Amino acid sequence: MTDHAISRFPVPDVTDLPEDLRTRIPAVQEKAGFVPNVLLVLAHRPEELRAFMAYHDALMEKDIGLSKAEREMIVVATSAANGCQYCVIAHGAILRIRARNPLVADQVAINHAKADISERQRAMLDFAMKVATDSRHVGTQDFALLHGHGFDDEAIWDIGAIAAFFAMSNRLANMTGMRPNTEFYTMGRA
Repeated sequence: MTDHAISRFPVPDVTDLPEDLRTRIPAVQEKAGFVPNVLLVLAHRPEELRAFMAYHDALMEKDIGLSKAEREMIVVATSAANGCQYCVIAHGAILRIRARNPLVADQVAINHAKADISERQRAMLDFAMKVATDSRHVGTQDFALLHGHGFDDEAIWDIGAIAAFFAMSNRLANMTGMRPNTEFYTMGRA
């Protein structure tokens, strides 16, 4: 028999959380139609959940330098490299919706070098993967290559920060045994 718990750690009831989280989580539920398990799992430590949501939103909810779909591409590619089932499934769904493309998330998760994306996006993901898996070797040549594809230093910061933030998120998801919501599997596919 398979264990279907969403976490290896206790998951608090939303009604037992501090007031700001009791308000924020239902707002997410209203927008998405369900509560993403990441919020419930990380609510085990409310202060850390607040910090996580604030940094997530600062990186992912802007459309300057990188599109929202490109931001999700970074999450999907690096999360696949880090073996994070939760983030590949959840952010793959968001990528399909933001890119308006039912194929792109699967392609990026498996091998971004063969995905149907632009050369600019491929360079972005090459850099994100380097930050996620071999950051000690990031150098000026990486910046020059990205500048050649039209990325400015602020966009390069975002690429690296998203890869780094989700490396942490991937490790938390793997450590907690976080399970993706079933709703994510079909989102953006039709």
